[in-house]
Amino acid sequence: MRIKKLIALFFAFFAIYGANAQEKKYVVHTVAFYNFENLFDTINGPNNDEEWLPNGVQNWTSKKYHQKLHNLATVLSQIGKGEKQDKSPVIIGGAEIENRGVLEDLIKEPEMLVNDYGIVHFDSPDKRGIDVALLYQKKHFKPTSFKNIPLLIYKSQLDSKAKEKNDKDDASDDKSEIDKNLDRVYTRDILLVTGYLDGEEINVMVNHWPSRSGGEKKSSPFREAAGRLDRKIMDSIYKINPNAKIICMGDLNDGTYNKSVKEGVGAMRKKEDVKQFGVYNPFEEMFYKGNATLFYRDAGDIFDQIMVSETLIQKDFTSFRYWRAGIWNKPFMIQTTGQYKGYPLRHSMNEVGYSDHFPSYIYLAKEIK
Repeated sequence: MRIKKLIALFFAFFAIYGANAQEKKYVVHTVAFYNFENLFDTINGPNNDEEWLPNGVQNWTSKKYHQKLHNLATVLSQIGKGEKQDKSPVIIGGAEIENRGVLEDLIKEPEMLVNDYGIVHFDSPDKRGIDVALLYQKKHFKPTSFKNIPLLIYKSQLDSKAKEKNDKDDASDDKSEIDKNLDRVYTRDILLVTGYLDGEEINVMVNHWPSRSGGEKKSSPFREAAGRLDRKIMDSIYKINPNAKIICMGDLNDGTYNKSVKEGVGAMRKKEDVKQFGVYNPFEEMFYKGNATLFYRDAGDIFDQIMVSETLIQKDFTSFRYWRAGIWNKPFMIQTTGQYKGYPLRHSMNEVGYSDHFPSYIYLAKEIK
């Protein structure tokens, strides 16, 4: 009887202390995307910023501008905190940015300054004068290369026959360069940044696809072209390094279920369906569970997506892998009254809000040995 008790005590001791001894530890980093919604300064620039001047329609004063910076910094510094990690995002993709200057002002806000963010930004040819950019914590991410890749789309693509012709061989188009420039729809470039996250190479693509102006169906060919370009960029990365890790993020102006995402990028809803060189989109499952990053006419959708390459969803965590995704929609960011109750708390003539989008984020995790 005494022997049985000793054996039982041994197994109880092992269950408690042995299991703890085997417990694995991980480093976790947050990667986020946020549409800053009209982050304009108060200076009249060469772009179409007249609306966002002190004497413009928005009555955009220096006081409002600095309140906007503070609001954005508050959100950005908090994204991802509280779920087994307490650090601000190491990488942030942003959209609707007027110029580099507003980003330099943003990272000087106290909530951002403590993390010493760097900036990657290019001016886009967008007709509204808004760009995409990448912010990164210098102590964790070291960019090695970055470039802006133009999305060449044309009004003639809205015509099905012209679209087929473009898809087959754009170089065979007999339009003159002048005619092409007149036909071109100027939108945001795609930003591609390659660098080392705590010593591991990561490729990050930041997007802000063409809007639904003129209607979702009519403008869809533009976003489908954006999806195909993203896929082309990924394939070019894989040709150099078949084991490359790629994160594709942005405000896509399309849902997870749209042709631009499903066929253009080739994103999959389930991990088990992702083949080599494939793409996993965790936000598709989140959409079907009723989550949203924005609302329009009382219908929610997820336009703000972060997709990852097959190399980031492998089962081992010996290097950085995708762990979890989420939408950051804390109570202070949500409209609490009126017609738009439950929507993101955005800017209005009476209040400087945050954005008309909620930010999306993913966690990357790696086992500590």
